Amino acid sequence: MYITITAQKLGANYSQSVADYVDYLEKENQLPDIGSDHEFFFNQKEDDISQEVVIKEIDANTSKLKKVEPKFYSITVNPSQYELKKLQNSTEALKQYTREIMKDYASCFNREINGRPVDVSDIKYFAKIEHQRAFKGTDIQVKENQVYATKILHLKNEIQKINRGVIEGSIRKIEGEIKSLEANAPHQQNGKRITQGMLKEGNQSHIHIIVSRKDVSNSFSLSPGSKYKTSEVEMNGKMVKRGFNRDDFFQKAEKTFDKNFQYERNFVETYQARKDFIKSPKIYFSAIMGLPASEKALAIKMLRETGIPLLPRIPISQAQLTVKFIKSIQKGIHAALRSGSIGI
Repeated sequence: MYITITAQKLGANYSQSVADYVDYLEKENQLPDIGSDHEFFFNQKEDDISQEVVIKEIDANTSKLKKVEPKFYSITVNPSQYELKKLQNSTEALKQYTREIMKDYASCFNREINGRPVDVSDIKYFAKIEHQRAFKGTDIQVKENQVYATKILHLKNEIQKINRGVIEGSIRKIEGEIKSLEANAPHQQNGKRITQGMLKEGNQSHIHIIVSRKDVSNSFSLSPGSKYKTSEVEMNGKMVKRGFNRDDFFQKAEKTFDKNFQYERNFVETYQARKDFIKSPKIYFSAIMGLPASEKALAIKMLRETGIPLLPRIPISQAQLTVKFIKSIQKGIHAALRSGSIGI
């Protein structure tokens, strides 16, 4: 389960309206083959909410916020292929899970509203399920294919020059070179070179949640981007609690999934394990080697599927855990650890 929380920015300032982001989330509904599978927004109690209502509600809930302050946050919840399989890729199960983790989200604020802890009823949010995902320019598959893409573009430009009579050459030969480059690109999907914008195969269902910075009364600021986990500050002569414990949120989100769907989470799937790796890769891999045989085999399989470069087998001795090896696998692990950060 990979969860990210980001504040939406536009240039130097934060987005003053949620409209552009809502339009972005509607992109899947614009696909020609979507048919009757249109996905609407929903919140804690309502389904089938239109994008117009989402924009109106979020944009109107920004009392006293400055341009340099986020008006809303985006939470993206990305279940793994194993978790989606457990859910049988069910939209209703994903909605159920969203409503449960928003209770977790509310509970992780070190705030009080009118003398009581923050509750999910205080959170103004709208969520949407998406079932497709496209490769981005930042994906490792696209980046490692880029050298091939550059050569292919150059060769295609040469063909155009030959057709215009600018240069001489054999179009058939160049087309053969292009065909060879397409076939030899390291990352392929269904026999085609992976490119930016190509839809990813398999179950890609994920959840987008738009959360207002202000509570439903438009009176209290609830920022998951707070750098404080738990603290108190004096305001107008009174001590006021502040902070958001994001580590607690990510861990609660995992436990909520496991409890609600009877999911047996492997060691390498846990948020805490990924954090522990940064502190001590040796202890991390020693823990993997200490797992029961079936769990260890699954852990190694999961790591390989994430694209993390491993030796022919996970190293057993500390001597095998060289600096070079650790740095190589950190590239893969860091991508997972981004699920435990707030990108602001």
